[in-house]
Amino acid sequence: MSGNGGIKGSTKVRIGVFVCHCGSNIAGYLDCKALTEYAATLPNVVYAKNNLYTCSESGIAEIQTAIKDHKLTRVVVSSCSPRTHMPLFKSACEEAGLNQYLCEMANIRDQCSWVHMQEREQAQVKAMDLIRMAVAKAALLEPQKDIESSLVRRAMVLGGGIAGLSAASALADIGVEVLLVERQAELGGLLKGLHRIGPSSERASAILGEIVKQVQSAPNVKVLTETELTGVGGVVGKYEISLKDKSGAEAKETVGAIVVATGAVPFKPEGLFGYDGKKVITQYELEGMLEDETFNAQKVVMIQCVGSRCPERSYCSRICCLTAVKNSIYIKSRNPDAQVNILYRDIQMYGTENEKLLWDSRGQGIRYDIYDVAKPPVVKDKVVELYQPLTGETIEIPYDLVVLSTPLVAPADSPAVANFMRIPVDANNFFLEAHAKLRPLDFATDGIYLAGTARYPATVPEAQAQGLGAASRANTILSKDKLVFSALVSYVTDRCDGCALCLDACPYFAISLEEYEEDGRLKKRVKTDSILCKGCGVCAATCPKGGIRVHGFTSDQIKAQIDALLLS
Repeated sequence: MSGNGGIKGSTKVRIGVFVCHCGSNIAGYLDCKALTEYAATLPNVVYAKNNLYTCSESGIAEIQTAIKDHKLTRVVVSSCSPRTHMPLFKSACEEAGLNQYLCEMANIRDQCSWVHMQEREQAQVKAMDLIRMAVAKAALLEPQKDIESSLVRRAMVLGGGIAGLSAASALADIGVEVLLVERQAELGGLLKGLHRIGPSSERASAILGEIVKQVQSAPNVKVLTETELTGVGGVVGKYEISLKDKSGAEAKETVGAIVVATGAVPFKPEGLFGYDGKKVITQYELEGMLEDETFNAQKVVMIQCVGSRCPERSYCSRICCLTAVKNSIYIKSRNPDAQVNILYRDIQMYGTENEKLLWDSRGQGIRYDIYDVAKPPVVKDKVVELYQPLTGETIEIPYDLVVLSTPLVAPADSPAVANFMRIPVDANNFFLEAHAKLRPLDFATDGIYLAGTARYPATVPEAQAQGLGAASRANTILSKDKLVFSALVSYVTDRCDGCALCLDACPYFAISLEEYEEDGRLKKRVKTDSILCKGCGVCAATCPKGGIRVHGFTSDQIKAQIDALLLS
């Protein structure tokens, strides 16, 4: 092996390097022509080419043509993030007859041109380092074979609110068998307690009634109410579900994918602003009162951000302002002479329709007053005392009803559900998606998806859209005849002595300890589940003996990259 990690003089390894301009994202800060010329001088590189967009149709065609014309045995693409584009380049290699695992990427955009825009000379040197390291590793890549597994074409939707109902209805419509599990006696979740939906002002009962009817009439949907999840085992495609109904009877089910739509609950502001559930209520309690045709409050004061944006719950609940404005408009429509005051810290009315609703409410005479969080409003017997930070004066606002806008909070059992499924929650016990932009409805655990207010406070249209999106994501698995997984996962070597240091370190619970007999003696070693494993490498980094490794990231390959870097 040469000092740069390549195989010097090898006639078997023929590497092609493709340097991408990515428009101006890379070429605007790096000299791509010089990088291509440099790549051509590296050991085992027999072809180097730069492209405006390597991921374009013409760029992919150039890779495939070069593999055939130059008999390439390895491909290195120097471009953007492997997270978004590696599957595309691997697929291109596979189509050209080259094993997809003989493709490597050097991220010279995210890790170089974007982060070193003001340091172009140093960035150029770093890009050369990244390409040299990728070439060194590519020389040692080995062909791999994808892992295949069978599956059960059935889904479980956990939660019967609007998000869960939307997901169940969508899955049923495409022919998937659905198990809908709801802990309450009735379907509907939070929507059961709402009056009208903002900003459209549709009746919540009409929206809910229609989708419940669709789900309950679908022949391929099995609805289980008053049922709780008690355990989840297995892997994607074959999840083993344990359930318990109100009588304590337990049942086992097998599903291929899971949609988590367990929702959220309104925060009860006990001890805040004189809350008593009568004269001082929450927005959610007001929703129920608005269903009563005799409701006729004359003087209503609404206080925003009660129980949110505070040390206990630092987040903004997003939908409270919309709810307050929507309910205020409805109160005024019922009684134009009613006085409605909204006391706020900031107004969160994202979207053009919501913004229009805010301005319409001002035109109808609804008054908005900002308050200082350091001197919040004080609810007294018949008036709300408000310090106005702009004038420095304190005024009294009479009321016959005070409405507190409180946040949605995660259900108390969210951590237990997360533990069953090996999925994460954030600091507020909302479920945490795999990536906010790239995988907003996925978990890191394959085959489990997320929708609605289980993820974060959301409006009804947003929850519906997320339910449909989660169903679509689940169908990417359930529509297949078999599941195919990356071969770049961990494997146990003969150096393993069963110390099990890697077992607790694995974030995906993909490692277990087993006993075996050798020379008449009982010994222990670890074994890996190739479907659960994501190839993160934590186990290999933990093991001091080399007893567990990861395909595509062997010690020799990593050492070759380090050696190549040190040449700079």
